[in-house]
Amino acid sequence: MDEQKHHIVDYLTNIKVWVALAVLTILTVWVSEFNLATLTVAVALSIATIKAILVLSYFMHLKFDSKILIIMVLVTLVIFLSMIIFTFFDYLYRK
Repeated sequence: MDEQKHHIVDYLTNIKVWVALAVLTILTVWVSEFNLATLTVAVALSIATIKAILVLSYFMHLKFDSKILIIMVLVTLVIFLSMIIFTFFDYLYRK
């Protein structure tokens, strides 16, 4: 049988990631107070993307997994983002 290597993340790293997620959440709320016009959605999605990368990397252990699993997640994200972009194009060109 294949033996799997388990990677254990230390408590300090988990606390640092948790603090980073909390700070990014506070930043999201703080930025929402400003009128950024067309940049509002872009800024919110950018912060959410950073938070998602942190969660995927550390709490879901993608940082320590095999490369093929990372590639599969990236392909899924690209497909998802392309669908979101096509949806925005549809909304943009409606009459």
